[in-house]
Amino acid sequence: MSNQELVVGLDIGTTKICAIVGRKNDFGKIEVLGMGKTESLGVMRGVVANIEKTVQAIKMAVTEASNKSGVDIRDVYVGIAGQHIKSLQHRGIFTREKLDEEISQDDINRLIDDMYKLVLPPGDKIIHVLPQEYIVDNEQGIKDPIGMSGVRLEANFHIITGQVTAAHNIYKCVQKAELGVADLVLEPLASSEAVLSEEEKEAGVALVDIGGGTTDIAIFQDGIIRHTAVIPFGGNVITDDIKEGCTVMRNQAELLKVKFGSALAAETQDNEIVSIPGLRGREPKEISIRNLAHIIQARVEEIMEHVYYEIKSSGYEKKLIGGIVMTGGGSQLKHMVQLVEYITGMDARIGYPTEHLASGMVEEVKNPMYATGIGLILKGYEDQERNERKSVIADVDEQNLKPKWYEAIFKKGKEWLEEDMENDF
Repeated sequence: MSNQELVVGLDIGTTKICAIVGRKNDFGKIEVLGMGKTESLGVMRGVVANIEKTVQAIKMAVTEASNKSGVDIRDVYVGIAGQHIKSLQHRGIFTREKLDEEISQDDINRLIDDMYKLVLPPGDKIIHVLPQEYIVDNEQGIKDPIGMSGVRLEANFHIITGQVTAAHNIYKCVQKAELGVADLVLEPLASSEAVLSEEEKEAGVALVDIGGGTTDIAIFQDGIIRHTAVIPFGGNVITDDIKEGCTVMRNQAELLKVKFGSALAAETQDNEIVSIPGLRGREPKEISIRNLAHIIQARVEEIMEHVYYEIKSSGYEKKLIGGIVMTGGGSQLKHMVQLVEYITGMDARIGYPTEHLASGMVEEVKNPMYATGIGLILKGYEDQERNERKSVIADVDEQNLKPKWYEAIFKKGKEWLEEDMENDF
């Protein structure tokens, strides 16, 4: 099995670091060959805060994935998130010289490459340049201009930027773990690949990925990404609230949230009580499930208010027929869908990364918390296909240039020979 056929997604999250090895089968579905997961101790709110702890966690996760899949892992596709992620809109213009030729992928690549030269605030770098729609000779709303004739090619771009230092720290961690970074992918984009269908992207949908340290948002409409945002709140803030509100240890607060937590206090029984073991011979502590739900609901409402604000500020609130799709570990709270529908007035569902997975794969991966990892594998294959197309275009251009080059030299040589003969006579 050659490593070229395989893609490894590395999700460096706030609560977990997860490495997933995947391979595309003949039907275009992903077969998961192995997965490694470990607790993340060096990441805060999606950003690396401790290099050494993060490197150790990456090594453990990758070794586990490597042992389970029997694959020697060298290059990985890594996710990036955090409060520093910003997005902006920009228009690019490119005037073509070869008027008799059709618009090719090469022209589009040149237009995209130009966007990477944009002047940004100090300390920022461009992570993704995403074309939204093209304009050919003032003809607007073109999704794919390849094969058209035209002089002036323009495009509206959605550009995602992040802090150079945050990206460098991720690269440093992966390289110290003796791996190569194949590419850096924005986490909400990866998650959207795993859980959204093409129909939903066409109809208009908001993806909300509730992770441990951040909540990532990606809004699609007409099959095009329109808005991205990262909110610095996630499941960990809910755990901290339970710890403070119920005066328990943090690991107990996490277990309470996962096993008994609910996002709607009204849906819980009044008389339900859970008993927590006391510290060092102290009496066990009794906690009301209703009180626990009140604590969780207050924080989830705050997170969803931020999400709803982002949806409204994108200008696509009334155009999202597909409503909201929630994924990530935080989306597994009981009654989450009902609360989101109540706050936003939009349809909601939980997104599972099963659509692109082959049958017979690891059951454990069929969980919203692995959406980013599966999405990174899908993005990796997309990246490989794009590079293959680029190399094919380059080969074709080279072959087309060769005859012209030889003809030019032959023509010049012939002219020199005729001049010499004339001079001799």
